[in-house]
Amino acid sequence: MRIIPAIDIIEGKCVRLTKGDYSSKKVYNQNPLEVAKEFEDNGIEYLHLVDLDGAKIGEIVNYKVLEQIATRTALKVDYGGGLKTNEDLHIAFNSGARQVTGGSVAVKNPKMFEGWLYKYGKQKIILGADTDGGKISISGWQEQSEEDIIPFIKKYMKKDVRYVICTDIAKDGMLEGPSGELYKQILAECSNSSVDQSIKLIASGGITSIDDLNMLKEMGCEGAIIGKALYENKIDLRDLSRFL
Repeated sequence: MRIIPAIDIIEGKCVRLTKGDYSSKKVYNQNPLEVAKEFEDNGIEYLHLVDLDGAKIGEIVNYKVLEQIATRTALKVDYGGGLKTNEDLHIAFNSGARQVTGGSVAVKNPKMFEGWLYKYGKQKIILGADTDGGKISISGWQEQSEEDIIPFIKKYMKKDVRYVICTDIAKDGMLEGPSGELYKQILAECSNSSVDQSIKLIASGGITSIDDLNMLKEMGCEGAIIGKALYENKIDLRDLSRFL
């Protein structure tokens, strides 16, 4: 299972929110590059970089932060937040993203999202399936759609999506453990006898301990995104070595 630390960006700074509430913003570092370098120095290979400004207004904003991290570390970055147009995607990849995550666009403009899959391939495009009460949330979690999570994922599996990031918003930033039952349901209902057709589920939200990571690995998650637990020293980077 891949370990993927998260850096969330507002106004160029490394922050964390609680349940996606922008008023709960806490700044952890003025310079996200410093945080990224610390991750890399501890053997981390992957990074989940979220443009919270972009997610809120609906266009890419903090691509310069992405560019800095991509050019000054060897981290493999997946980038999300505000990617709504072909130009946004072009900027993200040109700035060094290895993968991009689309959530809102997959709800509001499915033809564009399918076009991205066709053009860039299933290894480059991640489906963002963030949920609140079983419904897909969009626009930086400020808006709830009418899409139910399981049918939403299944619909895009038919379009050749393979990577899915799922955050249970109720768990995000709460340090109370991840939504194990939700991930079990997704893996059970969105699996396929062909390995090539099965989704690669990346769990996000609430991960607080090494035990949480062991649970997610055992149930078959392809990756786990860790945020506040690292910033609040609930998980020590050195303790992640067994997964790296």
